[in-house]
Amino acid sequence: MSGLALRSLAERSPPRAGEPVAYGWLPDEAPLAMPRQDLSVGTAPQPLRGKTSPADVALRRLALAVCALALTALVSLCPYVLYAREGFDRLEMVAFAVFLALATPIALWFVSAGAGFLLLLNGREQEDLPFAAHPQAPTAKTALIMPLCNEDARAAMGRLSALDASLARLGVSDAFDIFVLSDSGAAAAAPEEAAFAGLRAQAHCAAYYRRRAKNVERKAGNIADWVSRFGAAYDHMLVLDADSTLAGETALRLVQAMEENPGIGLIQTAPTIVGAQTLFAKISQFSVRMYGRVAAAGWAWWTGAESSYWGHNAIVRVAAFAACARLPILPGEKPHGGDILSHDVVEGALLRRGGWAVHVTAALDGSCEETPPTLTDFIRRDWRWCQGNLQHLRLIGHKSLHPMSRAQFVMGATAYLSSPLWLAALSIGLLIELRNPVDWGSFWYVLHPRVTPFMLGTLASAFLLVGPKLMGAALVLRRPRTRRAFGGWAAVARSVTAEMALSAVLAPLFMVANTMAVAQFLRGRDAGWRPQQREADGLAWSDAMRAMRPQMIVGAIFTAALGFRPDLAVSFAPIVLPLLFAPHLAVWTSRRATGDAFAARGLLAIPDDDRTTATAVLPVAHAPTRADLELVPLSD
Repeated sequence: MSGLALRSLAERSPPRAGEPVAYGWLPDEAPLAMPRQDLSVGTAPQPLRGKTSPADVALRRLALAVCALALTALVSLCPYVLYAREGFDRLEMVAFAVFLALATPIALWFVSAGAGFLLLLNGREQEDLPFAAHPQAPTAKTALIMPLCNEDARAAMGRLSALDASLARLGVSDAFDIFVLSDSGAAAAAPEEAAFAGLRAQAHCAAYYRRRAKNVERKAGNIADWVSRFGAAYDHMLVLDADSTLAGETALRLVQAMEENPGIGLIQTAPTIVGAQTLFAKISQFSVRMYGRVAAAGWAWWTGAESSYWGHNAIVRVAAFAACARLPILPGEKPHGGDILSHDVVEGALLRRGGWAVHVTAALDGSCEETPPTLTDFIRRDWRWCQGNLQHLRLIGHKSLHPMSRAQFVMGATAYLSSPLWLAALSIGLLIELRNPVDWGSFWYVLHPRVTPFMLGTLASAFLLVGPKLMGAALVLRRPRTRRAFGGWAAVARSVTAEMALSAVLAPLFMVANTMAVAQFLRGRDAGWRPQQREADGLAWSDAMRAMRPQMIVGAIFTAALGFRPDLAVSFAPIVLPLLFAPHLAVWTSRRATGDAFAARGLLAIPDDDRTTATAVLPVAHAPTRADLELVPLSD
């Protein structure tokens, strides 16, 4: 590839018929056919090409289902007994059905995390898909793909530059080419091109840039355009988001795993979060760092070779992707039809449909991303994800997709449908209690929460939600080196307590936000695709009041209803108070000063907090040698 001709930014690369003109520094084209997929063709997915799927994966899935159903039955027992004391009426039957609909996926999540905990506890996270501690220099050619759309170009190029320097230190730059694939508007073009020019001037890998004149099919179309024009020259592509960082060692391990397993189409890493500065971002960063690996290990254990794709920090076999993963266009108008917004999960399902293994791994470090800095930014992004996940429900009837892929579509939609179900459970539970008179017999009735079936169900669900977090914390505390990196026993205990408390306070706000997103989807309102805000310091009160209006309205409705049953005030306070003070929480958590105050007290800190936020280029202190490939072990 070193001899490929380059075109200057001032020149236009020759467009094919019907395609928009693009600009960029580009190599010679290496076309690769990428036909759009028709899900109505075929009655079953192709058999796997390799043997990376665990031999007992069917038994694992059966055990997961049985344990999840048993756990659901267990936590449902107390609410059932209390409802059944005087016989179920219709409203109580609805309440119990809603509880079961909520408890079942939470129980599944708990059991899955439990499997991940046991794997990590026994050091078996590489049992199904091992990675080399000392990978060889690659023989394949890999493209490092970073799609951009009106992002902070300097920060994105800094992350690519750090990865480039890491690969240079390992002496493998010739095996990787960098591609920045821009969908940015004209206003962002000049700073983006200037930032890329700076990257290219000092990069050790060959670096290329292309900006499309028209954003066709958004990110999925951006990558498909690259595959169809340049894909034949590359064996693999490592897909990165604008906020992604990846260690060179991680890239090498991923490439070697693909070379050793020709039946794998995709390996998805489990990124941690770095760079958090506001309190809201620090909550997410600590949560993922402390508990995320347990969840990822469990997911990988039972999904096997029918796992998922999260759209970035993953390696993909280019030929397989071209042959199998061009997205269909859903019939009908947006938001129910048109382009699939959550494209990555569908692309992973299409790869498995074509007989390619799709794996998630929790065994690799050195894969990172950033998170929205404020509550409102997170909710705005979640609206798009909600629409995309609900679109997937239209695909579950296609028998050409693997049953596990279709099950994951249902699970992804359930993540958002659980919010209106939770709100319905709260409302129905309160309606049931409003039918009964207030017990004025005790002077302390306001401070004495009544034990109701609803409250017992809520406590049981809360235990299942908190359980995986306790598993993650226990794993950290059990490993001396990791425990010291988090600050020791006391620091871990304080931070876990703070994270759980803050997450519980914010949960009702997300409940209302996701309920609104589902309602907007049902009403036919398109979420669109807005550029993500990566950095912020403080949210304006006017913006917070406007964004949190639905939360305050719901809180006011519950407050008014509780006026008829003040003996339930303490029971509903953890839900109602955050809703009433939603703007205050949004503003408070959006400030860097608040995040700094928590950090000063040793709360929500992660290992190497300062170092992992840096995007500066790491200097290459010496000429790369073979010794640079002698990597550290993958775990403690």
